[in-house]
Amino acid sequence: MKKLSVFISSVQKEFADERQQVYEHLQKDPFISQYFTPVMFEELPAASKSADTVFLEGIKNTNVYIVLIGKEYGNKLKTGFSSTETEFDMAMKAHKTSFAFIQEDALENQESREKRFLQKVQKKLTYKLYNETYDLLQEINRAFVSLLQEKGYLHSMSFDATLHPAAGIELVDKSQINEFVEIANEQRGFPLKKGSSVKKVLTHLDLISDTEKLYNSALLAFTEHPQKYFPSAIVKCAHFHGTRVEKPIPAQIVIKGDIFTQIDETVDFILSKIPVSVGTRKESNQAPFKYEIPREVISEAVVNAVAHRDYNSKGSVEVRLFKDRLEIKNPGRLPKELSIQKLEEDHGSYPFNPRLAEILYQTAYIERFGTGTSDIFNKVKEAGLKKPDFDLSEGITITIWRSYSFTNQETDQDADYDTDQDADYDKILVNRLLVVLEGEMSRKEIMDLLDLRHQPHFRENYLNPAEENNLIEMTKPESPTSKHQKYRLTKKGKAIKINVM
Repeated sequence: MKKLSVFISSVQKEFADERQQVYEHLQKDPFISQYFTPVMFEELPAASKSADTVFLEGIKNTNVYIVLIGKEYGNKLKTGFSSTETEFDMAMKAHKTSFAFIQEDALENQESREKRFLQKVQKKLTYKLYNETYDLLQEINRAFVSLLQEKGYLHSMSFDATLHPAAGIELVDKSQINEFVEIANEQRGFPLKKGSSVKKVLTHLDLISDTEKLYNSALLAFTEHPQKYFPSAIVKCAHFHGTRVEKPIPAQIVIKGDIFTQIDETVDFILSKIPVSVGTRKESNQAPFKYEIPREVISEAVVNAVAHRDYNSKGSVEVRLFKDRLEIKNPGRLPKELSIQKLEEDHGSYPFNPRLAEILYQTAYIERFGTGTSDIFNKVKEAGLKKPDFDLSEGITITIWRSYSFTNQETDQDADYDTDQDADYDKILVNRLLVVLEGEMSRKEIMDLLDLRHQPHFRENYLNPAEENNLIEMTKPESPTSKHQKYRLTKKGKAIKINVM
């Protein structure tokens, strides 16, 4: 096969050693050198042409472009831009496969022009941070191996397309399959009906082999304890008082179970930790109920993290709620076709785990392929919140900025969110239940009004405390598990609701 040529771009003086070592690495590494050959401006033949022309020809005739970014911007050409930025613009215009590597130690003392250039690069490319040259070479190796796999030069099975050698159809939970089919039939017109055989459903979803071995995505979606096979397939959640990671930590949990449980419980955990606003009953008996961050935004971000993470990684999805922001991080990477800038717009769909994405689409956890992140930007804007930030330096991290302003509406007491007292926290959630409960309502009706999905979380944090404090009562106390069971306010609950409202 013909080797792929790699154009190495950077401020020549600042990165003289790194450039040379990268150049030699691409020439001499026993594996990488089989597929790539380096090109640098200094190595191009001398010619009586302008620098711009030489840059253009150099980039035009190469397959891959990499840029090293540090603290210096470099000397400006007659155009007013540095040679590095000129090369970058040319690579973007030529739609070259491109990678950026950023020297982390240089970020604190970066020149203002280099900061502007860095922001430009971060919007266009996936990027990695590094400190030592050894780390840089390792990151280049990882990026180039992934590129070879994408181009079909290296053949390896992705997590999503791999059959688990020890997992057969007997592990699948029939009730989970039935629930999936029922929801998918209602949401997307799924062609199979509730009661269809497990094998028939899994075959339709391309999740099982002829020998009845399961693909990894089937284990994640339809078995009770997928962590037995994938220990890092969890979500770590933590809530902090301030704006940084420090003790005491008011709440932290590790969420396990199938992907639906992970998503629902994670979203409901976040919702329980942020304020709500309650409007007036001018237009209906049910008072408007709104979270500080829209549920759709939180849900979309969590679904993306769980669906598109790299399950071969030993890292887990991490959720951190601070006083000023919500951070959701997953051990994954953007496909080369996407950039941070493209995430803000409707774009093509490049799911990291296509089978897993299809399962979530059929159950309406994913609304439309390729629109998830643009929906986040639109919903955040509608809610009057600051534009979200993305960081691709270690996996993919989205930061959703918080706001405590609910104009002309009553809210939960903000102070209660900065306390160590569990009783205050319980009181907040019980009060929310009291606010939405009108007449007699089923558990599902109450959960729908509170925008909650995870039943165990709702029972433990809302329903049970309200019952234990004699604020609500069952309409059928003699049959606690009746499917017709409903709940209503007690005299004590009605009195507290008046004060809450």
